[in-house]
Amino acid sequence: MFTSYILYMQVMVWIFSGTFSLNYADNSVKYLQFTGKNWWKWPILNWGDIRTPYHFEGYTSNKNWNSSQIFQLSLSVPSRAPLESITLPETAGTPDRLHIFALSMTPSFEPPTGLLSPQLSVRSAQFSTRWEDINGQRVQAVAITLANILPGSYATSSGTSIDSQYEISVSGEGVSTVAPAFVYRLVPADQTRVDVLVLNNNTGAGNATVTVKDGSENIVGTSDGWPIVPLRTEWTADADVLTTHETPTWWNQAKYGIFIHWGIFSVPAWSPPGQYAEWYDWDLHNPTGSPTWVHHLDTYGMDVVYDDFIANFTASTWNPNAWLDLFTEAGAKYFVIVTKHHDGYGLFDTKNTTHRSSVYLNPYRDFVKELMDTAKANYPDLHRGTYYSLPEWFNPYYSKYGIDTWPGGLAHNAFNASELEPYTGMLNISDYLEDLQYPQMLSLAQDYGTEIMWCDIGGPNKTLEFAAQFYNTAMQNGYQVTMNDRCGAVPDFDTPEYATFGSLSTRRWETSEGMDPFSYGLNTATNASEYKNGTTIIQTLVDVVSKNGNYLLDVGPTAEGDIIAPMADNLLAAGKWLEYAGDCVYATDYWYQASQDPTGSFRFLTTSKTFCIIAFNKPSGGQVTVDAGGVVLPIQKGDRFVLLGPGLANEQQSLEWGIDGSGVLTIMVPQGEVDQVDYAWAFQVTYPGA
Repeated sequence: MFTSYILYMQVMVWIFSGTFSLNYADNSVKYLQFTGKNWWKWPILNWGDIRTPYHFEGYTSNKNWNSSQIFQLSLSVPSRAPLESITLPETAGTPDRLHIFALSMTPSFEPPTGLLSPQLSVRSAQFSTRWEDINGQRVQAVAITLANILPGSYATSSGTSIDSQYEISVSGEGVSTVAPAFVYRLVPADQTRVDVLVLNNNTGAGNATVTVKDGSENIVGTSDGWPIVPLRTEWTADADVLTTHETPTWWNQAKYGIFIHWGIFSVPAWSPPGQYAEWYDWDLHNPTGSPTWVHHLDTYGMDVVYDDFIANFTASTWNPNAWLDLFTEAGAKYFVIVTKHHDGYGLFDTKNTTHRSSVYLNPYRDFVKELMDTAKANYPDLHRGTYYSLPEWFNPYYSKYGIDTWPGGLAHNAFNASELEPYTGMLNISDYLEDLQYPQMLSLAQDYGTEIMWCDIGGPNKTLEFAAQFYNTAMQNGYQVTMNDRCGAVPDFDTPEYATFGSLSTRRWETSEGMDPFSYGLNTATNASEYKNGTTIIQTLVDVVSKNGNYLLDVGPTAEGDIIAPMADNLLAAGKWLEYAGDCVYATDYWYQASQDPTGSFRFLTTSKTFCIIAFNKPSGGQVTVDAGGVVLPIQKGDRFVLLGPGLANEQQSLEWGIDGSGVLTIMVPQGEVDQVDYAWAFQVTYPGA
C-alpha cells in the first residue's frame, strides 16, 4: 500500500495561484495551495533553481535573451490514508499557465509489526555560507533537514515520535561539531530544519556524516555521503560563486523591518488613490493631464518644476533617535532607508558621481550617515539597510541604458514640452554604470556599512562586481550582509510588494508595503483611518512569517522629518503585541506540514522547543477548536499550552487541551485571558524538557 509523504515538483509558471487536489483511498480529498512566480526575468529577478540564458520565441530559432527560470518546490502531503491520485490546478479561462517538468514523491515508511520507533531520515545536509562567532572562532552553519517518515496514521501510536531531546552533529575530514543542534519533537509525517555549527578546516574534498543521538546518548542513526563545502571567505565576481550566497541567520530570524521612503517627493506628498506618491515626478510628466498633473497645476502652478521642491525639503524637525526609538518600540529588528529613489536625489554623500544629493543641495546634510551612525552607536541590535534605485527617470547619462518607464534623458517641462527641466546637481561623467551607479552602491557598502542592499528596478548593472566587494567587505569586518532580487543578478531573497503568497515558499522572501494602503511615500490625500492598524500589521506579519517570509513595513515621513501620528501610533500598538507574543514570531521557522488551517483562521509556526498556533479570530465560549486539515499536529501528552499575553511569561496560566482521533485540537482558555489580548491570539506549546 503506497502512502505519499512529500511531493517535489519542477515547474515553469506565469504568476499563478492554484490548488492541487489530493485524492485518497478512503475517498477523502485534501487540498494543497500553490503559488508560483513568473518564469521570465524583467526587470526584477524571479530566481529559479534552473536558469537558462535565453528562450526561443514563437516555436522558432529566434532567441529572447531574457533568461528563463524553472522553480523547484516541495509540498507536504497529509498521509493518514494512502494517496491514490493528484488533480492538478485548473487553468482554463485564465491567462495563467502551469508547466510541470518533473514530479516525484517520497513514500512514507510502513514499519513491520512489533515495537514502533521514529523512522528518521536526513533529507538534506547543506554546508552554508552562514557563520557564527563562538569563542573567537568563525564556525560554519550546516543546515540539516530531519524527517520522520512514518505515515501520519501512526501519529497516535506510542513510540512513533521524537518526544525528548535528540542531538544532531556533523563530522568528517577536517570537520568537527562545535554546537550540535537539538530536536525535541518530531511526529510522523513531519520534518524539521536545524543548524549544526561546525569548525571546518576541510579544503573541499570528502563527505560528511550526520549523527543523531537520543537523550541517552545512544546513536539512533547516521547519514553519510554529504559533500563538505568549506566556508567561503573570499568572493569573486563570478555568478556561479555569488549564487551560493545566502541570507544570514540574523535576517532569517528578524522577520520584521521598517522601510523609510523620504526625499524630494515628501514635499508635494500627494498621489491619487491607488498610485505611489513617491512617483510624483514621473506622474507629473506622464501623461499630460494625469491626476498628478492637474493637482500640480492647481496647487503650485505651471511655473514650479519638480526640482523646485528641493528648497522645501528641510528636515527641520528630524531626529534620528526619535525614528529609531519608534522602530525599536514597534518591534522591528532592522530598517531600510531609501538612499536614492528614481528621481536621482540622494540622501548620502554622492562624492564626485553627482551633486544631486542632500549633502550638496538643500538641506546640506548626510542623512544616511546620521541615521546609520546613530543606529550603530545607540541601537546596536537594530540591523541597518539601504534602498538604492539602479536607474533614474530623467538622468541624461542613463538614456544609453533606458528601459520602459526609466528612459533617462532630461524631462520635458510638464506644461511646455518645448522646454527641458533642469537636473539639479548633475556632474559631467562618462558612463552611468561605471561613474555613478557602481561607485554609489560601493560607497553604501564600504563607507556606510549597510547590511542590506535593497536595490530597486534592476536593469543594466555591475552587480556581480559590487556583490563580490560587498561580501568581502562584510567578511573582513566580521558581519554578514544580504542583497535582494532587484539588483539585477545573484539575489539572496525575493521581494514582492503589496502582495503575499497564498502558500509556503521555501525560498527566502520579503514582502513590503506601506502603512498607507497604496503608497510608500507620504500621501496627504490619505485619511488617517486608512493607515494599517494593529490588527492588519500583526496578522499580515504572522501570515508572511508562517510562509517563510519577512515583512518590511514602510513609513513615509514629512519633508520636515516627522512620522505622522496615524503611522507612529499604529506601529506602537503592534509593537505592544510583539512585546508579549514575539516568541511566536522572531526566530521561528515555518511548519512544514502546513502554514495555516484550511479555513485560514489559524497560522502555524515552530521552533525546536515550541509550536505556535496563532488564531486570527477572537476565541469565545471558553475554547478554541483547531482542525489543521488532516495533518498531524506536533502535540503530545505532557505539553504545556499558554496563551501569550501582557502578563509575565512565568505567570502565564497553563491551559487544558485535548486531541480527538481525527487530530482535531481543542484548547480550553478563560475568556478573561482572551480579553487581555488584541489583534491575534498566540497559543504557544512548549515540549517537556525543552
